[in-house]
Amino acid sequence: MSDAANSDTEVIATDVVIVGAGPCGLFAVFELGLLDIRAHLVDILPKVGGQCAELYPEKPIYDIPGFPLVTGQALVDNLLEQIKPFGPTFHLNQMIASVEPTGTAEAPRFRVTTDAGTVFDTKAVVIAAGGGSFLPKKPPIPGIEEYERGGSVFYAVRKMEAFRGRNILIVGGGDSALDWTLNLQPLASRVTLMHRRDDFRAAPHSVEQMRALVADGRMDMRLGQITGLKGENGKLAAVTCRDNDGGSFEIACDTLLPFFGLTMKLGPIADWGLNLHENLIPVDTEKFETSVPGIFAIGDINTYPGKLKLILSGFHEGALCAQKVHRYVYPDKRLTFQYTTSSSSLQKKLGVA
Repeated sequence: MSDAANSDTEVIATDVVIVGAGPCGLFAVFELGLLDIRAHLVDILPKVGGQCAELYPEKPIYDIPGFPLVTGQALVDNLLEQIKPFGPTFHLNQMIASVEPTGTAEAPRFRVTTDAGTVFDTKAVVIAAGGGSFLPKKPPIPGIEEYERGGSVFYAVRKMEAFRGRNILIVGGGDSALDWTLNLQPLASRVTLMHRRDDFRAAPHSVEQMRALVADGRMDMRLGQITGLKGENGKLAAVTCRDNDGGSFEIACDTLLPFFGLTMKLGPIADWGLNLHENLIPVDTEKFETSVPGIFAIGDINTYPGKLKLILSGFHEGALCAQKVHRYVYPDKRLTFQYTTSSSSLQKKLGVA
């Protein structure tokens, strides 16, 4: 299981594209895999696990069947172990930008494109995006959009090599800010980390490494907040800052990476013609299909009478969804329901026979 390489021209043919790599998306891989259905997963986050891994990796969860207590990250780790036999491919740090129907209602097909240029030809789409896309919180700096377009401001790192030789200012005090400070420092001409206070929410080991680099003179750390950007034609030259005493100063840089956390928004899904209801996707309770044949929604992002926003509900929805996806992927193949406890063919797929 690895991040697939992006290509501007290659079209990836697959049975299913799963939008979201949280617990529901991961378990959908398992249910689809039992039916010999291949899946690629796309997630805007830089790692697998969705909210469980990003928002509460160490928080205990008490309502997963069979686990009196399991942390968010442990649940994700177990799901990843469970789906290993099916070899899913993850496309991280990407968001679905468009879904174009290319088939019919009876034989759906879609051309799915991400904002990173990855293109899929798929027979079904399963939306398992939780409450929507995690989008970066942007700093309220006047004119920042011009520098985003000019290739000077980034909210994620898709290819580290693209930052080689740059003079980078990273802003934030959490794990993302510290992780990218440490990862980009060897590549950049200079890295400066700025936070509003000398207290970090990141892993203590990462903070120690950062402070050691500062002590060795291999990077800089400043306390303050950004107030403005300087440069021409979208090319950043410096940022203006305010320190905690109200004084101002400048930091020369050509690249700005603000890591101010994430916010939940429906994103481009709102434009897919799915008859949304209060930013949720209505589905039926037989197969969890949306108003568009071939597009399904499972987990917190869907709605139906009696809906409960529980991970275990999403697992159930993924199992039923897979049954209908099979009809689209193998229209001429009869599906016989089997139990993993007694089916030698399923056990062979799982590598336990």
